[in-house]
Amino acid sequence: MADAPTCTCGQNEKKRIIFPCAGQANTGQLTNLAAIQLTEEGFGSIACVALLATGSEGLVTNAKNVDEVVILDGCPMLCAKKIADAQGVMVGQHLIVTELGIAKGPSKAYTDDDIEKVVSACWEGVGMIQTPEKISRKNAGLDSGCGCGCDDTC
Repeated sequence: MADAPTCTCGQNEKKRIIFPCAGQANTGQLTNLAAIQLTEEGFGSIACVALLATGSEGLVTNAKNVDEVVILDGCPMLCAKKIADAQGVMVGQHLIVTELGIAKGPSKAYTDDDIEKVVSACWEGVGMIQTPEKISRKNAGLDSGCGCGCDDTC
């Protein structure tokens, strides 16, 4: 398991919802397995992207009010990201499993190391989306506001 970067003051712990695409190919299956492991590790809470696609009012509201939405897509089709976009949900981190060097194949064509690669990439913020606000705060040398001097990545 990858160590989670934490702020020493504890003020920066984000509330996250993780939406895995959970597609039928190995890469889609990996998104679901990684999201389950991430939930167990305290990174965030897994949620159903199919329910998000239905426009479930409660889930859409929750997704719009958490600190960060994490989208795990298995391949370049970007199904989960498209669903989030269609519901007006802002995405803070978007990982695409095939971009991590894992080839798309049959449903069970994955290893524990593949799961760990996706999990570690999430903890490391590999798919972090840089919004103009984050870029301008970072360029201005501003911290996250918790007072400990850390930045948005701690």
